[in-house]
Amino acid sequence: MRSWRRFYPTAPALKTQSRSGERAARGHRCGLPARWAIHTVGPVWCHGRHGEDELLASCYRNSLALAAARGLKTIAFPSISTGACGFPIERAARIAVRECRAFLAAHPEFGQIRLVCGAAALATYQAALRENTTRAVG
Repeated sequence: MRSWRRFYPTAPALKTQSRSGERAARGHRCGLPARWAIHTVGPVWCHGRHGEDELLASCYRNSLALAAARGLKTIAFPSISTGACGFPIERAARIAVRECRAFLAAHPEFGQIRLVCGAAALATYQAALRENTTRAVG
C-alpha cells in the first residue's frame, strides 16, 4: 500500500486521516492559504472492475458534504485520482462535473465549486461541462 504522505506534503495536520473518508484541517496548519483543507483518498484505477467510479463519486459527495457541514461556501478540487492513481481523465472529469452539479442543484446556498486542473486536462474538463450541460437542458 502506498503511503499517502508521499503524495500529500501537507499531510502532518491530516495524519489522523483514515484510508477512507474525508478529514478537514485548518488550512494554515497545512501550509495552505485557505481556512480549511479537506483531504480525500481517491481510488486507484483497476480497469473499472472494483467500483472505482462510485468510489470517486463518493470522494466528491463526501467532501462537499463536509464543506457544507463546516459552513463553507466555496471549494476547489484537483483532478482527484488522475495522477499517480491512474484514473482515466475523461471518466474522472465526467464524474467530477456530475457530482458537483448535483450538489449545487441540491444546495443552492453553496457559492462556488472550482475544478482545478493543468493545461493538458483543461479541454477534457470543458468537454465534460458542456456534455453535462447538454444533458441537463435536453
